[in-house]
Amino acid sequence: KKKTVSFSTMPNDRKINSTGACISFMLEGCELKKVRSNSRMYSRFFVLDADMRSVRWEPSKKDSEKAKIEIKSVKEVRVGKKTPVLRSNGLSDQFPDECAFSIIYGDNYESLDLVASSADVVSAWVMGLRYLVSYGKHTPEAPGTGHPSLRTSWISSVFDLADLEKSGRIPVSRAVQLIKALNPGMKASTIELKFKELQKAGERPAAEVACDLFVEAYCELCTRPEIFFLLVQFSSNKEYLGLKDLLMFLEVEQGMEGVTEEKCLEIVSKYEPSKEGREKGYLAIDGFTRYLLSADCSIFDPQHRKVCQDMGQPLSHYYISSAHSACLLEDNFWGRSDINGYISALGLGCRSIELVLWDGPEGEPVVYTSPSAASCVPFRTVVELIEQHAFTASAYPLILCLVVRCSAAQQRLAAQCLRKTLGEKLYLEPPDPTASYLPSPEQLKGRILIKGKKLPAGCEDSEGEVSDEEEGWELARRLGQEELEVPEGGGPRRVHLSRELSELVSLCQAVPFQDFESSRRGQRYWEMCSFSEVEAGRFANESPAELVSYNKRFLSRVYPSPMRIDASNMNPQDFWKCGCQMVAMNYQTPGLMMDLNAGWFRQNGACGYVLRPAIMREEVSYFSANAKDSLPGVPAQLLHLKVISGQNLPKPKGSGAKGEVVEPYVCAEIHGIPADCAEHRTKTALQSGDNPVFDESLEFQINLPELAVLRFVVLDDDYIGDEFIAQYTIPFECLQPGYRHVPLQSLSGEPLPHATLFVHVAISDRRGGGKGHRRGLAGRRGRRVREYTSTKATGIKVIDEVFRTATQPLREATDLRENVQNALVSFKELCGLTPAANMKQCILTVAAWLLHSDSTPSVTLNLAEQYPPMEAQGPIPDLLRKVLTAYETMIQTSRTLIESADTVYGKLMQAQQAGMDFHKELHRIEAKEGLRGRKLQKALESFAWNITVLKGQADLLKHAKAEALDNLWQIHNAGQSCGIGRNGSASPEPSRLRATLEPIPE
Repeated sequence: KKKTVSFSTMPNDRKINSTGACISFMLEGCELKKVRSNSRMYSRFFVLDADMRSVRWEPSKKDSEKAKIEIKSVKEVRVGKKTPVLRSNGLSDQFPDECAFSIIYGDNYESLDLVASSADVVSAWVMGLRYLVSYGKHTPEAPGTGHPSLRTSWISSVFDLADLEKSGRIPVSRAVQLIKALNPGMKASTIELKFKELQKAGERPAAEVACDLFVEAYCELCTRPEIFFLLVQFSSNKEYLGLKDLLMFLEVEQGMEGVTEEKCLEIVSKYEPSKEGREKGYLAIDGFTRYLLSADCSIFDPQHRKVCQDMGQPLSHYYISSAHSACLLEDNFWGRSDINGYISALGLGCRSIELVLWDGPEGEPVVYTSPSAASCVPFRTVVELIEQHAFTASAYPLILCLVVRCSAAQQRLAAQCLRKTLGEKLYLEPPDPTASYLPSPEQLKGRILIKGKKLPAGCEDSEGEVSDEEEGWELARRLGQEELEVPEGGGPRRVHLSRELSELVSLCQAVPFQDFESSRRGQRYWEMCSFSEVEAGRFANESPAELVSYNKRFLSRVYPSPMRIDASNMNPQDFWKCGCQMVAMNYQTPGLMMDLNAGWFRQNGACGYVLRPAIMREEVSYFSANAKDSLPGVPAQLLHLKVISGQNLPKPKGSGAKGEVVEPYVCAEIHGIPADCAEHRTKTALQSGDNPVFDESLEFQINLPELAVLRFVVLDDDYIGDEFIAQYTIPFECLQPGYRHVPLQSLSGEPLPHATLFVHVAISDRRGGGKGHRRGLAGRRGRRVREYTSTKATGIKVIDEVFRTATQPLREATDLRENVQNALVSFKELCGLTPAANMKQCILTVAAWLLHSDSTPSVTLNLAEQYPPMEAQGPIPDLLRKVLTAYETMIQTSRTLIESADTVYGKLMQAQQAGMDFHKELHRIEAKEGLRGRKLQKALESFAWNITVLKGQADLLKHAKAEALDNLWQIHNAGQSCGIGRNGSASPEPSRLRATLEPIPE
């Protein structure tokens, strides 16, 4: 009876960390489920023949010669549900994507579809088969024989350096330190245990370690199978990545553009540990692992590490990082005031700080938000601190929100202190009455703005009364002062304000909010309102469109409810989605809400300002913050996220009593507009130690990418209650595609040394309009009615006639885009790739099939033509015929799009411009038509919707044309590099290709 290895519980000590280990495993054989075209599954025992020339399976009704596949006939090995059989409806939900793989073989490109009990088994078979296929007719040497590899030589040289006595042995303690130094983050206890295991197995003395044992321990401890699997996928010789292999990996998988062999050599020089590898331009497994773990390969797009957004827009067009009670290091009423809180907040890029001024015992104003009189900080000290640290993290304007609770006499001292200490930094110029919007952050660089109350224009006295803000009274009640401030007969509280303090307020004059209509008619651009969390929440739910419209011109500040006496935080996304610029956070309170805030403001060089989405800035645009579906004119995206593994995960805080075992799982959350909010989790990695493997794919639909944030949370699965291990929060716009490491952080946002998640990120345009549809071949069989975006009637005849002219161009634009998108997905699926794959990957995949056949390529790309046809040379198998047909459809639909896009774009923009011509006259026309109340509101909404739809659909078409041009360039590029292109010399250069097919101008 054959010996079987159950991989469903792959023993922890059995680590597949080399091609040799994969082939050994295949030689032993294991049980896999074979999937038939009728969707039935049969368990069979699969094994690699001893001569390594074929794979057999048994029991089978076929005779033994038919129940086998010769290695030389294998065209491709696909991971996941990448064939029509595995995608079929009956099966897709029965097993995860990671447990499926397919072998494409024979001249007719048949597929053997298999399901394994775990992703580990799939990796072993796929890695082993790809290794054997790539060596073709040359049978590789049996595992473990032959000359020492690049890696073994390097590890031996490290051992020799540590062998100071040159005795051929080093003490175990030194060996442990050596491996720990080469792999920071690995526990010494793990390394010691490995040495003990190997010494016990080899019956060797325990005090010292020989070179061969050191090499064996290093390889077992420091090889990450998932990275080795990746290296094997791209390596020409399965041992290391040459410069061409690395270039291919960076372009195809990591989405990098303009990569050269010189750039690849730089990477090898920087990360390859072995001298031989650096000299020859080889990146072996250790160098590849180092590169993938480095900042050069981070999930966070390096472009966003510096200021990368337009900083010349009005101040009201940005989200502004704002602190509520920044000076507190603990909670609101039991915490202690500590000026380090201000330094910390300013260091994190905070650009708006709240200061509540109280009468101080020494005749000078103080700042304190705790009822303990002993914990107050002199106002002068705080201002000096702000002057020192205001612009250390960001050069853009700082807004000081003054809430006055002190006497007029002490206000004068506060004003003098601000003028004297801040000097030229203080912005005192009066607002320009001819302007319509606030100045930009760029214009206000290095300046400090005071937000506060101002005396009425006619007041000539040295002080006067102004209405007070609600903020800060919760503390007054606790200090027993509020009864002194309540005016007779109710109404808003009044406070005395000194002229000196009033004169410091220029661009951020605090005024009470009446209603949206009053603001539209009477509020001036330099006036701003503060809303309590409860009030802002009510507007966000009941009048989201009005709140978005209000925030286009005016700054608004939202402060936490006074009921939050524990200094907990509100969800900033609830107010960002309505355009509120300043959502005041309790910086001293860690947790989800602060993670979102900190992650969000990282995206523009952590300068404290983030440009709001265009749909929230344009004067005429329709945007409903509570939309439950895709938005007009905003291209929805699909995020394909594969959580592969975790590294060096710490134990949850306070879990010492639980013992050694941490059983983690990863939760991926999307925070954004309600239509985007979603959460998916991986399965729990049982008994996995510090380095769990998850290997799980998650998918999210993102309707407003500019406002979406992705948060990874690692939790310990425990029946008493899941405990927090680590988190990382990143704006969607900052994600880099490809294989990336996520640098995990603690609950308080501190980096956790060497703790990472290894993930794969791919982003694709969502197919079709409206709700997300089932993807895949099976999903396409049922005909789907195409959804067209259309204009809405305003009820004003002359305007509706203008918008009606856009009906046909809107349909044409949708058809042009969707026809290309559908053709692309069909072509990618037939190539065995996901919809997120790029065109270069598709062409390289087809080329790889052809180059693995014995005959010369039976299909070529004619690169002499602008739209290169894929031509068959003689008879070709059925699958290739289908691929050619799908390619032809894709090329034709792309050609139609490229050649028709400019005309359709022109018609859409013409209709949009004609609509905008009515905008200034809109209120006069409405009055003439007699529209009031709900009808008037509906007409305004429909008008904004139509303008947004026309601009949005025109932009989508422009984007689609640019993508189609890029696909043509990728086809030319891949065709030349992989050997199936002909007449390549005549193929257009990228500059020529792009010159003959110009993108649509603005």
